[in-house]
Amino acid sequence: MHGKKRSQVHWSFWVIGIITLIWNIMGAINFVVQMSPDMVASMPETHRAIIEVRPAWATAAFALAVFGGVLGCFLLLIQKSASFYVFIASLLGIIITMIPHIDMVGTVITDPFEIIMMIILPVVVAAFLIWYSKLAERHHWIQ
Repeated sequence: MHGKKRSQVHWSFWVIGIITLIWNIMGAINFVVQMSPDMVASMPETHRAIIEVRPAWATAAFALAVFGGVLGCFLLLIQKSASFYVFIASLLGIIITMIPHIDMVGTVITDPFEIIMMIILPVVVAAFLIWYSKLAERHHWIQ
């Protein structure tokens, strides 16, 4: 919103921005690790199975998801409303990344913790960031 004065940012904005930036950086590190055949070979069988069957288009979506998340958090922290659109792209990347693995839930991916960490939490965090960036814009914390 051009012409509107930026409001005093609530302290929680910085906490949420930093925590979600760290979350997304961990995702980006995970992506980089998965690009190393030696690192993949040292992973548990469940993780190797997921990585080895992932098509190139899903790997590209994974990169969009994690690097988009990092960029979106960075934009949020420098108070840019463009973060909203980058978070949407990141969520789409997450969803596309999961498509080839949906049938693995309950067979290869059976551990409830893995289901939460690999499937549910990324979607929840990305959706939250979309919502939160709009909330921050409504409060004039970002422009």
